[in-house]
Amino acid sequence: MATEKTKVALVQMKCGPEPETNFQRAIGFIRDAAKQGAQIVCLPELFRSEYFCQSEEHRNFDLAEEIPGRSTSELEKLAHELGVVIIASLFEKRRAGVYHNTAVVFDVDGKLLGKYRKMHVPDDPLYHEKFYFSPGDLGFQAWETQRGKIGVCICWDQWYPEAARLTALRGAEIIFYPTAIGWHPSEKKEFGAAQHSAWETIQRSHAIANSCYIAVANRVGHEAPAGGAGIEFWGQSFVCGPDGEIIAKGSADHEELVLAEIDWAAVDRHRTHWPFLRDRRVDAYAGLEQRLLD
Repeated sequence: MATEKTKVALVQMKCGPEPETNFQRAIGFIRDAAKQGAQIVCLPELFRSEYFCQSEEHRNFDLAEEIPGRSTSELEKLAHELGVVIIASLFEKRRAGVYHNTAVVFDVDGKLLGKYRKMHVPDDPLYHEKFYFSPGDLGFQAWETQRGKIGVCICWDQWYPEAARLTALRGAEIIFYPTAIGWHPSEKKEFGAAQHSAWETIQRSHAIANSCYIAVANRVGHEAPAGGAGIEFWGQSFVCGPDGEIIAKGSADHEELVLAEIDWAAVDRHRTHWPFLRDRRVDAYAGLEQRLLD
């Protein structure tokens, strides 16, 4: 590990209809985070635009960009200028007809360490991601940054223990989840509290089971780019420790930076005292690669 302790920042922001405005506002958040001592900064999922997956519209493919490309070039320069690790989620155009929901990771020297393509792609009311994104094909990964070893998954991935486990087995000591999740306004009164509780609980469980930090950057605000009731993004970005305890958390309705200090030694300590990785029965897990077992 590069340092004993590292301050991380999660950007909890609203996203409007103008991609360039969103991009420049994100840069402003990153600059503010660096001024406050953050050494790793994570942006929410698909921060350059409103959450366009609320409808199936071919014109939305115009929002996609190549990687490397203009956004990565600007973020590369920013990471180098500020000396911070940056995690950013982009709509990647791989080539005509093949698009991905992709996170890029820049080290403090501006080097693009790699990218992660969202593996689990949902198809739910107002979350029509299968229309836009091919499933990821780069697997689960971790990168040794100059601030520590990190892994990245994206939104829907956060519900899957297999994703967190494989990322941790790659060596990640903190897993970042750029996220865009919220309530359907018509369901919020009846189901809202339970939905949010389940979302937070499953991710805290990943921290415990893998003895690692979890950091979730969610967008905030109401968006209805396709008309109708839209989605009320519930914010509440958070960081929890290897014991699952939340150490920093954002509000449900305001833009803000969620800052937390990561003690890398805590990961080693928890993995030694709670040796879940040691006691895994790797000889008995055949079948996990199957959809169902009869």
